[in-house]
Amino acid sequence: MGKPTGFLEYLRELPLDRPALERIKNWDEFHARTEDKKLQEQAARCMDCGIPFCHTGMLLSGMATGCPVNNLIPEWNDLIYCGLWQEALERLHRTNNFPEFTGRVCPAPCEGSCTLGINKPPVTIKNIECSIIDKGWDNGWVAAEPPAVRTGKKVAVVGSGPAGLCAAAQLNRAGHAVTVFERADRVGGLLVYGIPNMKLDKRLVQRRVDLLAEEGVTFLTSTEVGKNYSVKRLSLGFDAVVLCTGATQPRDLPVPGRELKGVHFAMEFLTANTRSVLTSKRDGEFISAQGKDVIVVGGGDTGTDCVGTALRHGCKSVVQIEILPRPPLERAPDNPWPEWPKVYRLDYGQEEAATVFGADPRVYLTTVKQFVGDDQGQVQAVVTVQIKWEKDAQGRFVPKEVPGTEETRPVQLVLLAMGFLGPEQSLLEQLKIERDPRSNVKAEHGRFTTNVKGVFAAGDCRRGQSLVVWAFNEGRGAARECDRYLMGDTQLP
Repeated sequence: MGKPTGFLEYLRELPLDRPALERIKNWDEFHARTEDKKLQEQAARCMDCGIPFCHTGMLLSGMATGCPVNNLIPEWNDLIYCGLWQEALERLHRTNNFPEFTGRVCPAPCEGSCTLGINKPPVTIKNIECSIIDKGWDNGWVAAEPPAVRTGKKVAVVGSGPAGLCAAAQLNRAGHAVTVFERADRVGGLLVYGIPNMKLDKRLVQRRVDLLAEEGVTFLTSTEVGKNYSVKRLSLGFDAVVLCTGATQPRDLPVPGRELKGVHFAMEFLTANTRSVLTSKRDGEFISAQGKDVIVVGGGDTGTDCVGTALRHGCKSVVQIEILPRPPLERAPDNPWPEWPKVYRLDYGQEEAATVFGADPRVYLTTVKQFVGDDQGQVQAVVTVQIKWEKDAQGRFVPKEVPGTEETRPVQLVLLAMGFLGPEQSLLEQLKIERDPRSNVKAEHGRFTTNVKGVFAAGDCRRGQSLVVWAFNEGRGAARECDRYLMGDTQLP
C-alpha cells in the first residue's frame, strides 16, 4: 500500500452532513463531499491486511459479510492515496456498474468486515467509493461505451430496478440487443420510487439511464408484461428473458382496525411522495403527514425513510415501533467480526427526529394490538403492547405479550414498514415459472436459470427482499449466464 502506517496515523473521518433542522426543509441530498486531501488520508488507513475480508461477499449468520459485488477495495484505496483517481474509477467500474448508487444507499457490509474494524473504526470505504464516481462524473471520465459488435440476439429484461439495470448494462456490453420493460412511468424501480430523493437524487438515476440508452439499451416505460404487453409477445420477440421484478408484496399487519383510513403500506407513502417531488404536483394518491401524529411500524431502511419523509412534510410527532430489542452499543459475543455488526445506530431519519422532538423516535420490544378509528372510519389511535421473546415447544423464539403494558397513542397516519413477502405472482404464473416455498422464483444462485428454457431470474424476485448490492451481484450474474446460454460461452465477469 502507499502508506503502510496510515491506519496508525489517521483517525476515521466522515464529512459532516447538513444540519438536521436545515435539511428537513427540502428534498436535497444531505451528505457533504470530502476534500481530496482528506480522502487520501482516509484511503491510507487501508492497512495492507494480507487477506482482506472487505470484498469477500459471503453470507455469515444470514447477513452479508464483505462486498457482494466483490469490489477491489484495497486496490482503489491505494490508487486514491497515490492520487490516481481515474485509474481508481476504472478499477471500481470493473466490478460495480453503478457505484454512485451503492455509494449512497448501500449499508456498507464491506466496512463491517474491514480488518481494521476488529479493534478500531473501519476504513470509510463507502464514502471513498462515492467520491471516486462523483469525481469521475465531474471530470467527464464516465462516457458511453457502446459495444463494437452486435450479436443479433435479443434479450428482454423485465423490471428496471437495481438488478434489471445491471443485467441490461452487462448484456448490452456483450453485444446483445436489450429491451428493459418497466411498468412505472420512470426507469429505475426501487432506485426511483423506493428510495427518497434526499438519499439518492433521482437526477443521478436518470443520468445513468440516459447513458445506457446512448449505449444502445431500449427502455419501455408504462409497460407491464403480462398486462398491457402479453407473455406470448415476449416469448416470440426475444431469444432470452431475465426477470428482475423485485419482491414487491408488502407484509401486512392483520390486527383489528387495519381497514381504517390513514393506515398505509410504507411504499404507498414513499412512492406517491417521490412522484410529487419529481413532478411538483400532488395527485390523488399523495399521502400527507403534515400536522399529523405518525406511527411507523417496522425498522430497517424503509422505516427510516418514512420517518425522514414525514418530518419533511411537517408532521406533529413521529414514533417508530420495533418488535426487536434495542441493539447493543458494541458487538455482542455472538456477533464477532467479520459478521455484520448488529449494533445501535442513529440513522439519518432518527437523527432528524431526535433533533426536532428531542429523542430517538424508536420504541423497542413493542408491537401493535389494534387500531382505533373515529365515526368517519379514520384512524385516531393505536394500542401497543410490550413483548418479550421466548422459546416455543419447537425451540423457536416467538414474541409474547407482557401483561399490563398496553398503551394507547394518538395517530392520524400509520405507515407499515415491515418488509416484503416476495414477488407478485401473476406474471410468474403466466410464464409457468416454478416458485420456492417462500413464493420466490426457483433459480439457483450462480446459475439463475428457471425451469423455463431461456428465462433467467435475478434480484429480490429470486432471493427475496435484500440489499441493493445483492441485486447488483445477481443482475450481473444472471447476465453472465444468459450470455453463456445465447452464445455457448461468455466473457462477462
